[in-house]
Amino acid sequence: MSFLFPRPITRITVEPRIAAANRQGIAIILIVKNEARHIGEWARFHHLAGVRHFFVYDNGSSDGTPDVLRASLPDGALTVIPWSQRLTDAIRRAEIHNQVLAYAHAVQNYGSQFRWFATIDCDEFLVPAQTTNLTAALDAFDGQAVLTLHWHNFGRCGHDEIPQGGVIENYRRREREPLKPSKHQRMKCIFDPCAVSAVSVHLMTPRDGAQAQQVRADAIQLNHYYTRSNAELQAKLARGPNVKSRAGNHIRRVMRRVEAIESDTVEDRTALDYLKRLDVSPPL
Repeated sequence: MSFLFPRPITRITVEPRIAAANRQGIAIILIVKNEARHIGEWARFHHLAGVRHFFVYDNGSSDGTPDVLRASLPDGALTVIPWSQRLTDAIRRAEIHNQVLAYAHAVQNYGSQFRWFATIDCDEFLVPAQTTNLTAALDAFDGQAVLTLHWHNFGRCGHDEIPQGGVIENYRRREREPLKPSKHQRMKCIFDPCAVSAVSVHLMTPRDGAQAQQVRADAIQLNHYYTRSNAELQAKLARGPNVKSRAGNHIRRVMRRVEAIESDTVEDRTALDYLKRLDVSPPL
């Protein structure tokens, strides 16, 4: 199997642009495919939280995902880039991870305009735990290049079918202990796009070799709605992994994670409490 599918390329070096003198704010870099059902809530939440721009790499959506995004965000806040492709190294025939390619493209082409990039998926929500927006929460980290956030994983929360309403109001129980990172997995990053030398799915490498700094959940909490309903979990399993070479034990790997998440849970209202501080009621 390793001969047929060489280890994929999941880390790419970059030469970021020089920071613009007037750069400011935070942008989210997202690669997405067929997430029309939930993408509107995700986009509206992060716009409320102070995200200045959304660079969305559309991996061949056929369900109107880009149209939902356009309807959910104000003019000028969204850039959609077609990104449906499978590329391989011509010598080793190793697949180049399409998500990492998107991140490298964003750093090279848009990074100079923003103080921060966040590379998250549409089942992940960046929740300011005490402030009214992400920019204010990030002020405490002004001198840093790369910030890491640990997943707070939410399971099915008793929903077999897709419930009415939004993700935030329907999924309120999470794994008791946030996952600790292992080999740079199980975390996501907020980073200075002009201060990194390499990008990957889960961890960006600071340009000067400095260590990434962990962000405590009492500043910004990363909610990861890993499964949503059981119906959506089964659809996720049927789609298979993002990288072909990892298909062999995909279902076993996902179900082990689901069992771990749901074996010991606590109620978590961090996202709901944030909306309450803004005097906003779900669903968004």
